[in-house]
Amino acid sequence: MQALSGQSVLVTGAGRGIGKALALKLAAEGAHVTLVARTAPELESAVGEIERRGGHATAVAASVTDAAAVKRAVATAARTRPLSVLVNNAGIPGPYGPIDAIDPREWWRAQEVNVLGTLLFMHEVIPGMRALGAGRIVNIVSSAGVDPVPHLSAYAVSKATLIRLTETVDLELREAGPRVFALHPGTITTAMARGTISSPQAQRWLPGGVAMLRGRADEDSAKDLARCCEVVAAIAAGRYDALGGRYLDLWWDLDEKARQA
Repeated sequence: MQALSGQSVLVTGAGRGIGKALALKLAAEGAHVTLVARTAPELESAVGEIERRGGHATAVAASVTDAAAVKRAVATAARTRPLSVLVNNAGIPGPYGPIDAIDPREWWRAQEVNVLGTLLFMHEVIPGMRALGAGRIVNIVSSAGVDPVPHLSAYAVSKATLIRLTETVDLELREAGPRVFALHPGTITTAMARGTISSPQAQRWLPGGVAMLRGRADEDSAKDLARCCEVVAAIAAGRYDALGGRYLDLWWDLDEKARQA
């Protein structure tokens, strides 16, 4: 049986990369997936791929920083069945450089996309999950939110904020039933990663990181992506509810950690 049969799931940043892969996996597990991103053609292509595979999906073109658009997206996802799973994947990586060299407005834009976008979606979906008495929210974070990285403050601070936000919201919801998770998805060579590789800022200020991404083998990237999809699907199905409120690394033994919890 499909683990998520009949459930309504919403994935942000779902037009390409990790978000698209997650949407495909969750649809394959039986969920009706609402894909949200800014670029309509990419969304329509992803929805077409899901439907050709026998899945069910809806595309909503929206910016995650637009509160009204977020409200519409969540209403669309919950139109025929309660929204039970939210995956906050949308994010941007830059700007790169020392705090006294970056453009503060670009730095703040990263907080708007990575943090405000996640906050807006959680704010909209949580009332329905409270009423349902269940639900799972997965916030895609990064090891940069745990280990400081010079010249990557915009991205790292946003991910650190999401980790603490995950911890806090899970505590707020524990009595009601829904659980919230922060997942580091591994090192995957997405379009965002390729943008970092080609960025003059990143080449100047993060040469080690750029070299690591350039040297990343395609098979290793694909392995991380496949594992990420498996873990998110397992979280969505309730397998790791005992680990709610935690930062989770993709390659930890999550089954053992769940048993210990």
